[in-house]
Amino acid sequence: MAEAKPRRRINTNAIVWAAAVVALILIFYGVRQLTRPRLPLRVTTPEVENLVRSSSTNGKVEPVSNFAAHAPLAGVVRELYVHAGERVKKGQLLLQLDGDEARASLAQATAAQRLAEANLQAVQGGGTQQQQLALSSSIEVARMNRDHAAGDLAAVQKLQAQGAAAPDEVARLKQQLATANASLASLERQQAKPFAPADLNHAKAAVAQAQSARAAAAQILADSNVRAPFTGVVYFLPVSRYDYVQPGATLLAMADLSKMRVRAYFDEPEIGNLSVGDPVTIVWNAKPGMTWRGQITALPSTIITYGTRTVGEVLVSIETPPDGLLPNTDVTVTVVTQKVPDALTVPLEALHIEDGRNYVYVVAGDRLRRRQVEVGTRNLTQMQILSGISKNAVVALGTTNGAPVTEGIPISIVR
Repeated sequence: MAEAKPRRRINTNAIVWAAAVVALILIFYGVRQLTRPRLPLRVTTPEVENLVRSSSTNGKVEPVSNFAAHAPLAGVVRELYVHAGERVKKGQLLLQLDGDEARASLAQATAAQRLAEANLQAVQGGGTQQQQLALSSSIEVARMNRDHAAGDLAAVQKLQAQGAAAPDEVARLKQQLATANASLASLERQQAKPFAPADLNHAKAAVAQAQSARAAAAQILADSNVRAPFTGVVYFLPVSRYDYVQPGATLLAMADLSKMRVRAYFDEPEIGNLSVGDPVTIVWNAKPGMTWRGQITALPSTIITYGTRTVGEVLVSIETPPDGLLPNTDVTVTVVTQKVPDALTVPLEALHIEDGRNYVYVVAGDRLRRRQVEVGTRNLTQMQILSGISKNAVVALGTTNGAPVTEGIPISIVR
């Protein structure tokens, strides 16, 4: 008869203890979840709007038509006919310097020019009258010498034919006649063409130099009387009557204040985003609440150092009336470089970047869920969402206590 195997006794106590431990863990986890503090969260919803990308920098106002008068030489301000801020007409006399020195220089230059012109005329005419008389006299003497040599040769040749003259004597007289003919021919050529090309060029150069010197002296005298080159406003007048000024000193500056522009200084990395025709807004801190509008008319042709910055100079037209703007004032220029209509946007602070991918956190119930998104154009505050969330999504911005946002974190929305 087979022996029966004893039945294995189940340790019920161990099972009970294991179940109790699991229950405690579940209870602890549940209580922890229920009692876990919820992070106070600021949220937003995407908006459909025209997204504008812009860039701001500083600039300086300058007139399109500007004129600055400088002292052509050292002297005294003899007369002053205007004051700062006065509107003047084209051609109006504004200021006079003491022109005595300029007039003396012009008289000296005029005399030098006339002397150079007389010398040129003499060269072209064969020299002075005394030189021409001396040349004519020399030609007469040369002709007499030639005729005398020709007569002596003819007489000796007759004697030679009779056997009464030696051949050497005939040869000597022939050579003497040839020398006389050559001397006469040289003087006649000099009379026919009385100057050498080098002499003529030198005389002409002297005249040109004298004319330039006289023109410069005349311009200095003219600059001693400052006249308005166009209708405008005298906005800078640093001198007074009887002031002594040094050469090159600024006497006054005037401009047509109805036509102004701005020279804006954009940092080098921003220049590539600019284009001629981009719309621009201009503000001046001295005139709060006022805005002037314009557009870019010229891009930089080079990069310069401006203080501690590397910038390009951009010219901006002012299309609205520039009333209130003054020359040389510092303004803030904002240019719109891109405009995207009907863009789905969220604030930049909602964006998170990890491993080169863009994410936002959206609210799902009382938790946060991470969503990968594709972004487009952005400006200083907003970014365009191309895909990844809908316009009805509730997007996390950040916690009010500074705690980081993570996947699955319980939240409490702060209204």
